[in-house]
Amino acid sequence: MTPLLLSSYTATTCLGCGLDATLASLRQGRSGLAPCAFETVDLATWIGEVAGVDDQQLPDSLRRYDCRNNRLAQLGLEADGFAEHVRQAIARYGKTRVGIFLGTSTAGILQTELAYRRRDPVSGALPDDFIYRCTHNSFSVAEFTRDYFGLEGPAIAVSTACSSSAKVFAAAARQLALGSIDAAIVGGVDSLCLTTLYGFASLQLTSPLPCRPYDVARDGISVGEGAAFALLERTPASLPAGALLLLGSGETSDAYHMSSPHPEGLGARLAMQAALRSAKLNPAEIDYINLHGTATPANDAAEGKAVAALFGDRVACSSTKGATGHTLGAAGAVEAVICALALGHDLLPGSPQTENLDPAFALDYLLRSRDGRVRHALSNSFGFGGSNCSLIFGVAA
Repeated sequence: MTPLLLSSYTATTCLGCGLDATLASLRQGRSGLAPCAFETVDLATWIGEVAGVDDQQLPDSLRRYDCRNNRLAQLGLEADGFAEHVRQAIARYGKTRVGIFLGTSTAGILQTELAYRRRDPVSGALPDDFIYRCTHNSFSVAEFTRDYFGLEGPAIAVSTACSSSAKVFAAAARQLALGSIDAAIVGGVDSLCLTTLYGFASLQLTSPLPCRPYDVARDGISVGEGAAFALLERTPASLPAGALLLLGSGETSDAYHMSSPHPEGLGARLAMQAALRSAKLNPAEIDYINLHGTATPANDAAEGKAVAALFGDRVACSSTKGATGHTLGAAGAVEAVICALALGHDLLPGSPQTENLDPAFALDYLLRSRDGRVRHALSNSFGFGGSNCSLIFGVAA
């Protein structure tokens, strides 16, 4: 693919709001996970909750979109001056030429959960102030973002479980290549809700401890929430040194099982290979891999086999979900931003909570963050149903 410029990017997770908080936490190996005290949830698990979401007030003209997911989106959009960079892009290209490509898994489902508590006791009808289209609907966050900036170009929501906000980078790149847009807001937003927390617990996929990716004693995920965004544009004729670039993407669908990965990581390996071809790179040119690394026994085993088969133990890698939790539909975008920080600061992020690497993995797995030259970074995002996406980012010389 033709490289694309990440002219602006930002991330908000339980580590904090914006790049400074995220970078400081990564450097220090700090985790934002805490025992679950969300809403009425009664589960022995740890979560990554973003502070201040409920304090957000949407503009009066957009109150119909009010829900936790869109409040989190607004919090993320306003971090690091990202919204202003978007407005500058709109001024350059026009409001019909900036597209929106956002990933989410459950969108504003919490709003529906809360509405069900207020059903009419006789008829069972949901309250009149509940608006499904603007809250629970998967497209809600894309429509909210479009209206937030007054845009009139294409707006797309991708919901492919945990690969959602990685796949939006590939979708936006295709539209930029076609010439239908000149810039794209890409990213993902997923917020905590009862369905997700109880759902993963019912699948016996949540850990009673902070998640420990790739640890020999790993026993499940820690659900998190987050909002991460990037502004993609065509690369200018003259690139400044240090500019961050999207170099390639690879997407596969192995459809091995509804919730379990292919045991040999077949789809994962094919996605990474496709990303390398797209970026015109070979495995030896990758300096860091941000692993999907959910900390479930099956996921880490499958991905570990795929990475080892393709890269051996030559490439530094880690999962940062011990810091952020698994932000589900936002994970691809959150970890794309982590890769951008790694590239921009020559940082090899460690894996908070992981103490004893599973000896079954023949990988250069980073338990602690360290400085190191990073020119090319690969990020993996793999979702239920075998929806896989790998992205490759680089830094201009």
